[in-house]
Amino acid sequence: MIINPKGLTLAYLSAVLNAAIIGFSFLFTKMALEHAQPIDTLTYRFAVSFVVMSIPVLLGRVSLNYRGKPLYKAFLLATMYPLGFFMLQTIGLQHATSSEGGILYAFTPVLTTLLAFIFLRESITVPQMLSILLSIFGVVFIFLMKGSGIDLPNMTGVFLLFLSCLAIAGYSVLARSLLRTYRPMEITYLMLGIGFVTFLVISLTDHVTADTLDHFVAPLASGTFIVSILYLGLMASLVTALTANYTLSKIEASKMSVFSNLSTVVSIAAGAMLLGEEIMGYHLIGSALIIAGVIGTNRLGRKKAEARISDERPSYGTISDHAVRE
Repeated sequence: MIINPKGLTLAYLSAVLNAAIIGFSFLFTKMALEHAQPIDTLTYRFAVSFVVMSIPVLLGRVSLNYRGKPLYKAFLLATMYPLGFFMLQTIGLQHATSSEGGILYAFTPVLTTLLAFIFLRESITVPQMLSILLSIFGVVFIFLMKGSGIDLPNMTGVFLLFLSCLAIAGYSVLARSLLRTYRPMEITYLMLGIGFVTFLVISLTDHVTADTLDHFVAPLASGTFIVSILYLGLMASLVTALTANYTLSKIEASKMSVFSNLSTVVSIAAGAMLLGEEIMGYHLIGSALIIAGVIGTNRLGRKKAEARISDERPSYGTISDHAVRE
């Protein structure tokens, strides 16, 4: 696989943007859930993202070609994310705390690295693994200093949250593989469409059964809910899906996954700026550890990756058919 160094730079910028958007999404999700049930929120969220992405597709501005491509693998990808991740996370948080979810989510990079090693044969150096663990420790440190931890009586919720982390790790690995065949836009459109249809069916079924369809449309009367859904749909679903898929088409899944811990740093900053939450010393220490871990994971393997790119670049100035194009 040949990757232009400029493509690597854009990939890292996309990963940082992805983490920043997710960091703010916790705030908007919290506001949306004050007006609607979790499944209803997911339905509106993916409705916005899918409809917006459908506009350039219908206008012919974005071309999608699924002919001859392994669609069953794309559907499997969608069952991991968004379906598996959000459903397991939603149900898990009903039996566990958000702090437990945050601690467990921090271990996603380790799961991703393990799956990438098994299925993609991605190699990782000892310094890179130590950097991943440093980033994880930064997240756990923040939660523990806040007095949070994992409560053993909540094992049902903890187990479901662990499965949600496994789902997002599996998505990163499978997407990395599929993006050798699909373009990021094609994968993203399928993911958003499947998520929208599935959550819509589940939500409407629940409301029809309980005769509460009025509860489904009631949140639309709230300006706060609409603003939150627009952010979650456009930025936290559409843009993050595009940036994640683009990044995974350029760099290893293990390197991409460690950026997810940056969202903790962003969420702390968002809470301070928008909600007036106090930033403590342990927030700064933990954030520094997270950032150092992310930089270490990607910089410690940079020379090796650049050497591989240089060795694989064709001398005749063209890119092979199997290259990842920008």
